[in-house]
Amino acid sequence: MQTNDFGEEAELPLRGWKRREQIEADEARALGPAAVKSGESRGRKYPEAQHPYRTEFQRDRARIIHSRAFRRLEYKTQVFLNGTADHLRTRLTHTIEVASISRTIARALGLNEDLAEAIALGHDLGHAPFGHSGEEMLAQCMREHGGFEHNRQSLRVVELLEHPYPNFPGLNLTTEVLEGLRKHEGETAVPLEAQVADLADEITYYTHDLDDALDFAILDRDQLDESAIWRRSHGRVQERYPELLGPELHKNIIRDIIDLQVRDVVAASAGAIEAAAPANAEEARRQPVRLIRYSEELGAANRALREFLYANVYYHPRVAEVNRRACEMLRTVFAAYLGEPERLGEGALRRIEGEGLYRTVCDYVAGMTDRYLLEEHERLQAA
Repeated sequence: MQTNDFGEEAELPLRGWKRREQIEADEARALGPAAVKSGESRGRKYPEAQHPYRTEFQRDRARIIHSRAFRRLEYKTQVFLNGTADHLRTRLTHTIEVASISRTIARALGLNEDLAEAIALGHDLGHAPFGHSGEEMLAQCMREHGGFEHNRQSLRVVELLEHPYPNFPGLNLTTEVLEGLRKHEGETAVPLEAQVADLADEITYYTHDLDDALDFAILDRDQLDESAIWRRSHGRVQERYPELLGPELHKNIIRDIIDLQVRDVVAASAGAIEAAAPANAEEARRQPVRLIRYSEELGAANRALREFLYANVYYHPRVAEVNRRACEMLRTVFAAYLGEPERLGEGALRRIEGEGLYRTVCDYVAGMTDRYLLEEHERLQAA
């Protein structure tokens, strides 16, 4: 007899469906030795009965997707303030793109796609409204009270702030997914699937920010030609499609850049895994350097692309001024909640005793969407 997530017995037919044990056996046969196998997960903080036809990492993926924090990503800024244009990316579209690239790389390397995807889907749950500018403002507000950093906040979201289950706080994700959400903190000893999600995030972030900057018309041809990655892909695309111009040309250049980066990561990582020859996932994670990597050439080109974006996009007046005004609103709302914590509602008020006023306010503000924070600021101004 199998049980559901509430511990209730659930009858299932004996034929016509694939049991979890079969899926785990398929993984053991198909995945490489360096992959984390679902059947070998180190489990959850709060023990739960296993699911009849879903692996542990498949369950984690579903828990993240169905969380309130995941839904709110739709209305959180990536780089350009949410709502300023229909086709610009939000935290949600960025997250979905990271998950897609993570699966592609994991599949090509014989790693666990479900684990890589779950980590990718959860990696930005702790982001504040208004993108990195909002994160910097929250860090200022919390400077003398423990600070704020979105990766640590993602862990707070899944371990404490989400509470869909009656028997424990948080989403009760597996140890491996939680390790992956800590991947930005400089740890080497994380699963290769976490390393995949980390690089997929970087590929997606910088390439698609370049794409959005083109849509937002803050880059010109001379600036673009400063980027070696852009020049290389521009030449490749024009050779194949000499008739393309304007936006169609730009879209195909972006596609070529992404393809180039993914191919490079797969090739360089496959070589590193082969050279290290780890016997299992534990040995793979304990390598002195990460096995999921760019080639030296593309790694250097990506660092140059990052510098290019900081010089020409992230601090561009059209971006910076809008974000500055939004972040001043964030500071005002934060201060108002400190002065009148009853505005937080009963659920948040109950956490003040254990978490402290500043951390409780920070959790609440970090979870807000851009839209809700703007509306709350307007209400406070009208009061």
